[in-house]
Amino acid sequence: MRKFDTKVQHLKYKVLREVARLAWDGTLFEGMIDIPKKIVPGNEPTMRCCVYKERAILGERVKLAIGGDKSNPNIIEVIDIACDECPVGGYEVTNACRGCLAHRCEDVCKRGAITFDKNHVAHIDKSKCVECGACAKVCPYTAIVSRTRPCQNACKVKAISMNEQKAATINNDKCIQCGACVYQCPFGAIMDKSFIVDAIEMLKNKEEKVYAIVAPSISSQFTYAKLGQVITGLKELGFHTVIEAALGADMVALAEARELAEKGFLTSSCCPAFVRYVKTAFPTIAQHISHNPSPMVALAKYIKDNTPGAKVVFIGPCTAKKAEAQLEEVKPYVDTVLTFEELQALFDSRDMDISSLAEGVLDNASYFGRIFARSGGLTDAAVQALKEQGIEFKVEPVVCDGIEECKLALLKKSKNVLKGNFIEGMACVGGCINGAGCLTHGEKNKAEVDKYGREALEKNITDAVSVLK
Repeated sequence: MRKFDTKVQHLKYKVLREVARLAWDGTLFEGMIDIPKKIVPGNEPTMRCCVYKERAILGERVKLAIGGDKSNPNIIEVIDIACDECPVGGYEVTNACRGCLAHRCEDVCKRGAITFDKNHVAHIDKSKCVECGACAKVCPYTAIVSRTRPCQNACKVKAISMNEQKAATINNDKCIQCGACVYQCPFGAIMDKSFIVDAIEMLKNKEEKVYAIVAPSISSQFTYAKLGQVITGLKELGFHTVIEAALGADMVALAEARELAEKGFLTSSCCPAFVRYVKTAFPTIAQHISHNPSPMVALAKYIKDNTPGAKVVFIGPCTAKKAEAQLEEVKPYVDTVLTFEELQALFDSRDMDISSLAEGVLDNASYFGRIFARSGGLTDAAVQALKEQGIEFKVEPVVCDGIEECKLALLKKSKNVLKGNFIEGMACVGGCINGAGCLTHGEKNKAEVDKYGREALEKNITDAVSVLK
């Protein structure tokens, strides 16, 4: 078993691995019906009520592993039959209720949702409660608490609610496809669609040159092997060339710094979940989003412009990148996107022990391009890019670490009270190093990315991008 943060991730990985094995063999549609039985044999214990339900849920996971519901534009989907173990949630009265005479909770409730039994203990009528929380605020014993489902708690843009069957449902108009709910759901009832089969079909075509663009956060993943061995593993999978997305970050840093100096105010465009959030929640600020593409797109465009017929696969920690690749303006450049979870499944589908491979080389970018992976890295790169280009402009950054900080900064900007001229928005707390598609998450990932940045041969941005001219 490889290193994953949770057993849910490991289960998801096993499905992806088996799908990938069948795709390599060209027997996917004949063999995928047997995947649930292979993963959960009849003689092994199951986390569900019975092996049959477990297999039914695995069948739904297989569908998502081969692309999911094509009619649903969202990359994130709910497996309804797996979403039945969480309590409904909302405000509840605990046994800390003392049956006091004051009844402040009843007085403050404008919906008449609170009643009392013969012992004066409060009860909440869920059909009337609107989750305002007024009762919890006035209870002198803090006996009323909010029990929010993990997915709802993870979703900071409030795109998740419960349907009539008490299963989670996603509002596609609000969802920014960051994948926070995917990582936090304890039962794996929410998953991101996978395009691993599409990537395998490209790699099987020996006449195509398939380029892998790898995100700099890869430096904190695959901890059981060296980064150079991961690069060699990618080549053995069939990738023609492996390039750092950090080189695209260097390209973007130079252009975005110039744009910032010209316009005087800008919000970043590197995180697709943040960009979507600005457009959906703060449309009046959308005009200030940098017109530069993300590093993934900038580098993919360069590859396609200079290598006719090339195919490009982005590999990183981000589910929102899968959504970005579906945008009409991005489709010509990025053919598909894989997460680190999916890359691990790809390696193991070929029974490849990357820790035994020779070390390849990955050195295309600067220190500043590589630190784009963590919160604050883009701002550091923008300041450096201005300096290298001899542009006199004082950057007053507002570094937003997670979507809640993004919301606060955008709200201030919408009211013209923001003190700053550049909003760096990262939907995931910590930045890309904690994306939903990571194998591991945590503070140590930041240290690994900074270390990886310091190992770059090119110490400044201009030198790194000079190879493209």
